[in-house]
Parts: sequence; structure tokens; C-alpha cells
Amino acid sequence: MNAPSTGPVAAEMALRLQVLSPSRFELIDDSEKHRGHGGYNPAGESHFTLRIESAAFDGKSRVERQRMIYKALGELMDERVHALAIQAKAPGE
Repeated sequence: MNAPSTGPVAAEMALRLQVLSPSRFELIDDSEKHRGHGGYNPAGESHFTLRIESAAFDGKSRVERQRMIYKALGELMDERVHALAIQAKAPGE
């Protein structure tokens, strides 16, 4: 079952993504759905779904939006987060 994320990794992700001034934000820890798969971490917080809406995405392609998110998250994507499913929209989309 998916649950809103409140652990330390999710909290750090949420904090870092504030640079994008999101008008809507939802971060879901999907880690348990990946138990036994590559990248699974028994401590949790390894696989996430991000739903984010921000005016910063206006006029940007899907790839540009993902790059903005990865830049904001920095080394978390290399060191702690194995997978991130992204749904990034501009207001009104």
C-alpha cells in the first residue's frame, strides 16, 4: 500500500523541492512494493512517486522538468533514492 512519506529521506526531499515553489505536492513512499527487487532498502525510503505542480514548469518539456527536480534533489538521487516516478505539471495542465 502506498503511503504519504514522512521519514527523514522524504522530509529532506520535500524540503529541497521547495526551491520550485510547488502549488501542489505529493510524495509517496512506494518502497514496500519493491521488496525483493533491485535497489530495495529494508530501511525503506528507496522508491518514491512524486506528484508536483509548479509555475516553474511552465513552458518546460517533460525532460526539462525532470532535470529541474533531479537538480533540486542533488546527491539524494545518487546516494539514497533508487527510483523516482515523476508526474510534474504546470498550473492549469
